[in-house]
Amino acid sequence: MTMTEQIELVSSNKSFGGWHKRYRHRSRALDCEMEFAVFLPPQAETERVPLLWWLSGLTCTDENFMQKAGAHRVAAELGIAIVCPDTSPRGTDLPGEHESYDFGSGAGFYVNATQEPWKQHYRMYDYVAEELPSVVRQHFPVNGRESISGHSMGGHGALIMSLRRPGHYRSVSAFAPIVNPTQCPWGRKAFRAYLGDDPGAWTQYDACELVAKGASSQHLYVDQGEADQFLEEQLKPERLEAACEAHDHPLTLRRHPGYDHSYFFIASFIEDHLRYHAEHLFKR
Repeated sequence: MTMTEQIELVSSNKSFGGWHKRYRHRSRALDCEMEFAVFLPPQAETERVPLLWWLSGLTCTDENFMQKAGAHRVAAELGIAIVCPDTSPRGTDLPGEHESYDFGSGAGFYVNATQEPWKQHYRMYDYVAEELPSVVRQHFPVNGRESISGHSMGGHGALIMSLRRPGHYRSVSAFAPIVNPTQCPWGRKAFRAYLGDDPGAWTQYDACELVAKGASSQHLYVDQGEADQFLEEQLKPERLEAACEAHDHPLTLRRHPGYDHSYFFIASFIEDHLRYHAEHLFKR
């Protein structure tokens, strides 16, 4: 018999007929207190609903997407719940954890760290893939149908979660994802510290590498702004495009002139993503 995980309500706001709620709980995977956000559409008051996971990017918490993306209106219309985990362990006070925006707090990269001192707390892959879903199933009226999406580092997280877990998510999408972290400064910095000096250990968390290994055949849906300040150095969408073409992996990559890396970009196209996921979440 599974013990019910305890969660504490932090805040609650009515939104488009549904509820945006924030909770706190003790994470065993991360060995610290964590907060996460849930949007429950109006339909959740009378029935179990499908769920979209949203993974956020560098420096973000669970609050950014819920407050800035403008997703609640369409999610309420469609009857989709949304869960936003935090991006990293919080309050662990490890040495160097708070010194830069692209590493440590706010930059968990959705991996399971294997190196000291990070391996005790920085296990965001297990947290997102296993622990938090168990908590959500225990406390909220979800029906087991799940999709996943994210932005930047969170787009990387959404892609690797879906590629590593074939058949688990009904659909996956990403905004401006870090598609080849083993070959960009953000990814190399984080992976070397969390996973060690052997690049071979990094490839399990790299979307391009996972596509090349044939890890999954799930369609990938990606939006990228062409005025994104991180496009050439960090994001490199053309590498995912090349990997998918070389290995016959289905990909929709939409490029949008003038759009940058901000939540203005996400808010402009989030409805497309929600309706895309709804097609899969409600398909019999």
